[in-house]
Amino acid sequence: MQKRRTGLGHWIAAIATVFIGISAVQAVRAETTQVAVAANFADAAKELGVRFERATGYKAVFSFGSTGQLYTQITQGAPFEVYLAADEARPKRAVEEGYAVAGTRFIYATGRIVLFSTNPELVRGAQTLRTGNFIKLAIANPVTAPYGAAAVQVMKALGLYEALVPKLVQGQNIAQTYQFVRIGGAELGFVALSQVVRTSEGSRWIVPAKLYVPIAQDAVLLKAGADKRAARAFVKFLRSPQAREVKRKYGYGTRE
Repeated sequence: MQKRRTGLGHWIAAIATVFIGISAVQAVRAETTQVAVAANFADAAKELGVRFERATGYKAVFSFGSTGQLYTQITQGAPFEVYLAADEARPKRAVEEGYAVAGTRFIYATGRIVLFSTNPELVRGAQTLRTGNFIKLAIANPVTAPYGAAAVQVMKALGLYEALVPKLVQGQNIAQTYQFVRIGGAELGFVALSQVVRTSEGSRWIVPAKLYVPIAQDAVLLKAGADKRAARAFVKFLRSPQAREVKRKYGYGTRE
């Protein structure tokens, strides 16, 4: 009888261990992190999210927008835990102003801009801007979107900014700017290389890097995510070989 009780006890203990293990796995899988992401990085972030969940069991929930808009939301109490900007300035400010964790800021990607049109005959390098044979040129808001600021730098470097100002239409962020070009709101526009790198449609001019300040994009752990395992895991994952592979796939440079 004692042996039967002992066997039953072992069986119950084994079942309990299995359930505890399952519960622990489910608890990990239930953990999410809220990530604010610059619009230019949207496609890459979505693929990174899938790989991140597969590798860690944690889930990243993304909110996309212009770098400036997202920073304003962070200062107003938005529950973001990680911030992926399209510049270095705002993550630096986030640390200085107490919204982010000191020592966690790093360059996660470097971006490039492209003059793009869905018309396969329209874009022929800088000459397209000089001839001005178009009605509207789309750029992202240069105040809130670093890719928009880079577009202005390019036009000024070519000595064409004043002449092109009347033709400019502004998107709130680089995603909206790309949509302007896609749906015909503008015949061409300055967009992120990542948005067109995986398609051969239309015509494009990859702008020489010497015409604008390099777009170094910083990530930083926000104070809301300081004690969150999922948030810290996502920041770590951004520096992994898997993440670098995805970033290169979408046309981004890395410094790691």
